[in-house]
Amino acid sequence: MTNLKIFLWEWKHFLRSPFKIIALILFMIASVYGLHKGADLYQKQKSEIEQIDNQAQKERQKIIDDHYRTGIFRPKDQPRINYSNPYWAISRSYTYHFKNPSPAIVYSIGQCEQYGFYKQITVRASPYDSDLAEEIANPERLQTGTLDFSFAILFLLPLVLLVLVYNLKSMETEQGFIPLVEVQIPSKNTWLFLRMSFYILVSLIIIIALLLYGASLTNVFAQASNSFGQILLYSTLYLTFWSVIYFLILRNGKSILGNTLRMSAVYLLVAFIIPATVHQYVSIRQPANLMTDFIDVRDERQALYDKPDHFLQDQLLLLFPELLNSSVYHNNENLAAVRSRSAAALVNELNKTSIQTIEDEYQTKNKLIRSTFWFNPVSCFQNRFNTISKTHFDDYQNYRKDIQTLIDKQIKIMVLDLWNEVNVDESKYKKYYEYVSIK
Repeated sequence: MTNLKIFLWEWKHFLRSPFKIIALILFMIASVYGLHKGADLYQKQKSEIEQIDNQAQKERQKIIDDHYRTGIFRPKDQPRINYSNPYWAISRSYTYHFKNPSPAIVYSIGQCEQYGFYKQITVRASPYDSDLAEEIANPERLQTGTLDFSFAILFLLPLVLLVLVYNLKSMETEQGFIPLVEVQIPSKNTWLFLRMSFYILVSLIIIIALLLYGASLTNVFAQASNSFGQILLYSTLYLTFWSVIYFLILRNGKSILGNTLRMSAVYLLVAFIIPATVHQYVSIRQPANLMTDFIDVRDERQALYDKPDHFLQDQLLLLFPELLNSSVYHNNENLAAVRSRSAAALVNELNKTSIQTIEDEYQTKNKLIRSTFWFNPVSCFQNRFNTISKTHFDDYQNYRKDIQTLIDKQIKIMVLDLWNEVNVDESKYKKYYEYVSIK
């Protein structure tokens, strides 16, 4: 019996098995649904970012037209506001930082539904404000899961493969045909491997077709071409991982029921029991951070404002030594007002000290999670899919770091301009927005 004949024989067997055909169809339906869910989220985020950015541009243009081009820096209905002052100009610069979604989000939604993807940069903002969701570790994300393409690959593909191969060899053994087969083949293992290879090839072709379909939904090839190849690589590795396990079970099995029970047990162990156990272990070792350290900053902030004026000034000089050469430092007339408005820089330092403690805990927790990947393949592959689609925890960690960098830049330019008594005009106002941005 040639290899081609074995493939053709398995093709006929497959066509006569409606149960296997239905399983593949249901897998494809679930995958297509997941791809559309990812594509819809991608379009939604892009649309919302565009809408917010356009609105911010309109607000800035309105301020330019109403105040900087007319020379009327104090609105009649809000006379305390003075747009020629750096403090008010920066606070009304409507500066945002966005986490633009990757087209590869169509393949793995990951943690993007748990985090904010836009943030207004102000001197009183922080990367852990309430409009940015709290951290959710990857194993916790798996427990709450969502039906996207990566979910279909991680949890449904092994089930489909089980349905496709559960009766290979064992059916012939139970019906007494195996001696007849043995006289026509050089090796039972080779025969079994070729039969399994047919279903592996069918599964791989379907995965490639689904990946191509997903790429067409968000134009992956134009903007994230490497993502396609990486997702295909890890999908193939994951398919191979389960194929090897099932092959070993089928090679040593003698009955359909026994093989099915063993494969089902392995599936439950790898896909659910191990990730759940890891989740519980990590939760015990590193409980979820309740952000109490960050909340406590409120009391420290109030205590800061109650400090004597000379204490605030000394702290500001430590942060910005160049203030010693500023015009306000040598002119006490506006010192109190400028010092008060510059206090946001000290509050920002309190925030950063508190945030560092929180982020150290997150890094310890994620390091602990990564240490389990060698025996927790589902979490390992989920993290790889999330990394490729830019929806991993680390991607949002980098986004928070960018936010903090922009806040620091905005505070620094505000403090220096306040202490140097800079009068803001149209050109300077535009620079406030352009300076505080990451392209």
